[in-house]
Amino acid sequence: MGKSHPIALRSRVIAFVEEGHGHREAARHFRVSPRFVNNLVILKRETGSLAPRRQGHVGGGKLNAHGDWVRARLAENGELTLDELCVELAGRGVIVHRSNVGRLLHRLGLSHKKKPAGKRTSASADRASA
Repeated sequence: MGKSHPIALRSRVIAFVEEGHGHREAARHFRVSPRFVNNLVILKRETGSLAPRRQGHVGGGKLNAHGDWVRARLAENGELTLDELCVELAGRGVIVHRSNVGRLLHRLGLSHKKKPAGKRTSASADRASA
């Protein structure tokens, strides 16, 4: 998403409109879109502030409710892949892409990376022989 317009510009646009100029005239004068001026006037009327609203999705997504279950499932069997977690979540009625599951694991502070089978056993064997 793009950056919000500066507060200084927002206050000048509102002052221009409050002086009696039209929204389209203000948009031409400040070289912004008429929609920006309309939304700014609505924002000022509703909140009394010119601070930009939060951008992006408010909430946490459909996997937030399943975070505890995913954490418990990985505690039982830490060798699950993202695809396997997607299949198990689908069994619970949640259809998601594996990238969503990966982002959930990152938010939970869990790792989803698996070591190859040869690396797991050879590292412990090397330490034992040394």
